[in-house]
Amino acid sequence: MAIKRMDNVLIVVEDLETAKAFFTELGMQLEGETRIGGEWADRVVGLKNVQSDIAMMRTPDGHGHVELSKFITPEATRDGSEEPAVNTLGIRRIMFTVDDVDEVLDRLRSHSAELVGEVAQYEDVYRLCFVRGPEGIIVGLAEELDGA
Repeated sequence: MAIKRMDNVLIVVEDLETAKAFFTELGMQLEGETRIGGEWADRVVGLKNVQSDIAMMRTPDGHGHVELSKFITPEATRDGSEEPAVNTLGIRRIMFTVDDVDEVLDRLRSHSAELVGEVAQYEDVYRLCFVRGPEGIIVGLAEELDGA
């Protein structure tokens, strides 16, 4: 077997504190923070003079991780729209299973998150929605229903 597990998803941000607060409000826990840099970092990411502050967030079950990274050098670049549509090529969202979509949505709105479309129900299996958080990050919320 080639893959043992999925370790984490990287999200490059400009405002690390705001991104940490958003994912904390979502229910993730800060696992640790560090600054990385040096020759090994340059080699692995293919850039020169890399200095990046990283915050590793984990899901309550300990299996899922989101790595938030703020590049000090070289400065992060923006490629395209700050608020790309869900059908834009590339990674568009991270989906989380939650206990109560409405409750999580209310909490995230206090961190300036906005609903992308609307809360919808898929058969008797899920209630789902997409939320746009800081820096255009799209998070999917899925609440399992009794028919799941």
